[in-house]
Amino acid sequence: MDLRKGIFFVLGAVLAVSCSTTRVLQDGEFRLAKNSISVTNDKNFNTGQIEPYLKQKPNSYFIFGWNPFLNVYNWSNGKGKGWDKFVQKVGVAPVVYDPEMVESSVENITRHLEYLGYFHSTVDTRIEVKKRRVYVDYDVTLGKQYPIKSLNISVPGGDFADEFYKDTSSLAIRAGMPLSESLLEEESERITTYMRNRGFYTFSKDYFFFEADTLSFPDSAVLEMKVNGYTRNETEDDARPLCKFTIGDVAISYPADLKIREKVLADLNTIQPGRRYSERMVNNAYNRLSSLRVFSSVNVEMTQRDTNIVDCNINLSQSKLQGFKLNLEASINSSGLFGVSPQLSYYHKNIFRGGEWLNLSFMGNFQFKFNDAIRSNEFGVSAGLSFPKFLLLPYSLFPGAVPRTDINFSYNYQSRPEYTRNIISTSYGYNGSVRGRFFYQVYPLQLNVVRLFDLDQEFFNTLSRDPFMRNAYQDHFDLGSGAIFYYTTNSDVVPRTPFFYVRCQVDIAGNLLSAFKSLMKKDENGAGIIWNTPYSQYVRAEFTAGKTWRFGRKDGQALATRFLAGAGYAYGNSTALPFEKHFYSGGANSLRGWQARSVGPGLAPLDRTFIIANQTGDMKLEANVEYRFNMFWKVDGALFLDAGNVWTLRDTGGENSTASKLMMKTFAQSIAANWGLGVRLDLNFLLLRIDMGMRLHDPARAAGERWLRPRQWLRRDGFAVHFGVGYPF
Repeated sequence: MDLRKGIFFVLGAVLAVSCSTTRVLQDGEFRLAKNSISVTNDKNFNTGQIEPYLKQKPNSYFIFGWNPFLNVYNWSNGKGKGWDKFVQKVGVAPVVYDPEMVESSVENITRHLEYLGYFHSTVDTRIEVKKRRVYVDYDVTLGKQYPIKSLNISVPGGDFADEFYKDTSSLAIRAGMPLSESLLEEESERITTYMRNRGFYTFSKDYFFFEADTLSFPDSAVLEMKVNGYTRNETEDDARPLCKFTIGDVAISYPADLKIREKVLADLNTIQPGRRYSERMVNNAYNRLSSLRVFSSVNVEMTQRDTNIVDCNINLSQSKLQGFKLNLEASINSSGLFGVSPQLSYYHKNIFRGGEWLNLSFMGNFQFKFNDAIRSNEFGVSAGLSFPKFLLLPYSLFPGAVPRTDINFSYNYQSRPEYTRNIISTSYGYNGSVRGRFFYQVYPLQLNVVRLFDLDQEFFNTLSRDPFMRNAYQDHFDLGSGAIFYYTTNSDVVPRTPFFYVRCQVDIAGNLLSAFKSLMKKDENGAGIIWNTPYSQYVRAEFTAGKTWRFGRKDGQALATRFLAGAGYAYGNSTALPFEKHFYSGGANSLRGWQARSVGPGLAPLDRTFIIANQTGDMKLEANVEYRFNMFWKVDGALFLDAGNVWTLRDTGGENSTASKLMMKTFAQSIAANWGLGVRLDLNFLLLRIDMGMRLHDPARAAGERWLRPRQWLRRDGFAVHFGVGYPF
């Protein structure tokens, strides 16, 4: 055997071992490779309703049906020592096929189908073995369904009957619907909630009794729904009246060392003596007190005192009231430009002893190259005060969650090679949530005052040649309103379940001031000025939607997606958006093949007017896809794809005006795209990540050179590395 053949033989052997997913199996063992479910008599039936009831599931797959960690586990040499422990920790053990689990799965499926209303369903299984891999097919034949022919209702008289029959129009159990235990369960829970909200404190779904007659009428069911004065676990001798309850004594207790005004707690508490009991009222009190964030736990105990009186005791446990938070993002690109953005925040959740939140934040953004005097520095300080009420309005106007009132102030100092800029901002508004999923922030007043100093002469000359740039880089006075609306199906800081979210932000400025423009002084361009500064007039909106799916063993894998669109338009007193309202792409949470503000606009090349990239536009589109998977211990991996850009919406008058403008004929060419790999350390309370993005399509390059070949990915202007805290989206 010559050397070349020997090398190929060794490589082939290594590849064979590496690709094996059954090597560690014992004699007589097989790996469960796949489960398949098919419904033979109803193609529209959703088999996803059945899949959770399979007792044994195969290893999860990714990257075109391949799980590399399953292969890693099979690198074991069988000695049980250090190497074996390592690969077993990093890898994923194969699922060993168990015939008994198949039988249990069949029983589970038939029971669940009966719960859904398919009686006497059958499940046939087919087992196929290929190279020590087992494929199990479950062929389901749905059983008979019994439509409800008629419904007879019997409930106790008095107040209970009066309240119950007011809701009959909402009954989900109706003639013609298939009879099923799931339907009866859901409806009994709904009615229970309805009745408890109307004073029936002791009532529960266990008071419901259902009887179905499927013999009197062929292929249908006569259903009788009864509410008795006793539960399913009791007898008629235990019967008692179902009556409405009234709130008796109410007591609130909290730690003696907690300094908080009792009036605040009393105002937020909706459970008041003498009022009719309502489960919704109890939940509102719990949510309102919890929203203060002053308490680590809120325990609302309801205790029956008499036949129709229930007392309430609210126990509050103090949480940590103040502390610090540190956030850090960093990045470096292939040209050696390094960026770091630290942020230190201090919070106090009870600053005036009434649940008022104080937030102080200090931030910085520094970009530089080592051994180079050119750099960009940014410092900022912000202060926010949030009150647990809608100022000037009483708590009684809000039966549920009470909006908070926010007052914010910030100062930002930016020093770049081209200019120095000061930004002073303040806002007044309200924020709140609905059922923990819909969040809103409404700011009737937003004010920004921007002043520029020390403009570099060459930069100033460039602005003079470009009207768009000149109007964006000038002192301005920005007075307007704004709002942010956010909906999510999971509001956890680091969600562990599949979730969907939508975010919309709108800002409008200058319209109120324009009513007084005729009374103002004007600058040389005819723009109205305040404090010798033109006021801005524009509208700006941004929309984001995202969805994350979780799957695999123990939900160890996820597919996260995001779409973002934004646009702004200046009018009236302005010919361009204020620079801080422009859109930009690139960075740790955007197109990760570029650093922040280094993409676009459109097909325009990098603007060398700025020594450190500062590419912006009037409009932004972006889409992101990220596949996340657990590797070992608390270390996760990610494979991602980002695409998008920013554009201008009107002719800027500059030399790159056409290239930067959004036009349909060049839209596809102007999309920037990158792919990349990431590593994350998930500490449950904190997630640290490093992402490396490599450019696939760079619209700033010359035509014919925009698609980057693999050998260019790790060269200059081919990649960027980002460090961040939390998921990018």
